[in-house]
Amino acid sequence: MKFKQIKDLSVSAVGFGCWAIGGTWNNVTDDESVRAIKAAIDAGINFFDVAPVYGKGHAETVLGKALQHEKRHEVIIATKCGLPWSQDERKKTRKDLSRASIFKEIDDSLMRLKTDYIDLYQVHWPDPNTPVSETAAALAELKAQGKIRHVGVSNYSLEMTRDMMAGTEVATFQGLYNLLEQNPEHYHTIPLQYRARDEALPFCQEHDIKYLPYSPLMQGLLTGTLGRAGNWDENDDRRNNPKLNGEAFEPYFNCVEELKALAAQAGVSLTHLAIQWLVAQDEIGPVIAGAHTVEQVRDNAASVQTSLSTELLSRAEAIVARWHLQ
Repeated sequence: MKFKQIKDLSVSAVGFGCWAIGGTWNNVTDDESVRAIKAAIDAGINFFDVAPVYGKGHAETVLGKALQHEKRHEVIIATKCGLPWSQDERKKTRKDLSRASIFKEIDDSLMRLKTDYIDLYQVHWPDPNTPVSETAAALAELKAQGKIRHVGVSNYSLEMTRDMMAGTEVATFQGLYNLLEQNPEHYHTIPLQYRARDEALPFCQEHDIKYLPYSPLMQGLLTGTLGRAGNWDENDDRRNNPKLNGEAFEPYFNCVEELKALAAQAGVSLTHLAIQWLVAQDEIGPVIAGAHTVEQVRDNAASVQTSLSTELLSRAEAIVARWHLQ
């Protein structure tokens, strides 16, 4: 395994994204998720990115169960705050980064994860109703209490990130970024307030912040295993991504077919090509690669065991550029 540095944390270049283990993707079982997490540790992956909202607490609970008998100091747990949900049957989420909400969320997360501290605590989405200064002060207080070690932002604008930095040190910036979506303007139907490659990466390099790319395989598209249609059932959150459905999906699918041919010619998998393209960038921290099977985990970990040539990565970029994807 290759490693990257987030402040004083040595983190695996490939991480484990826990959205799928929350139970809202096709055919994911808890037992299989626990086996996948154990396989990740065996493969040298030590960075686990989760959030309370994934399965409304379920992903954190599964991760906590899987890590219960592991050496806590050898794993890096990154979770989030700011999207609590109602306690009625609707379980509707809201954006809330107030001090009161954050202090409740951290205790709930610690209980589900069966730990007494979080290595990286990230604000999940901006909250327009709470001043960033209030959020920063709350996070700084949690650091002083020892409940969290580092603070990260996710889906923030650069201006909001600067405001956060005025109140507490920011270690990471998490955002949408992959070979197909290099400067995306929206995630599902949510507008993004940053342009990943053109704006956020240079900002991170300037301020010693690691960029954590989520959806590095574009929710499975860059595995090369999706069909032209019929990929999701009614329980899969990915059916709500407009880029992966209907007419908008066509250019992405066709681009991936070209990338698959390039990868095959080079004797590597498309997954490895997509992950290596990210790992090769200095500003990038652990690539948050989703997985819920042992096979997926092992393949993700194997993606960094060799280094692909700059020429091959440039050819992949050129293919994507011709499709003018957003």
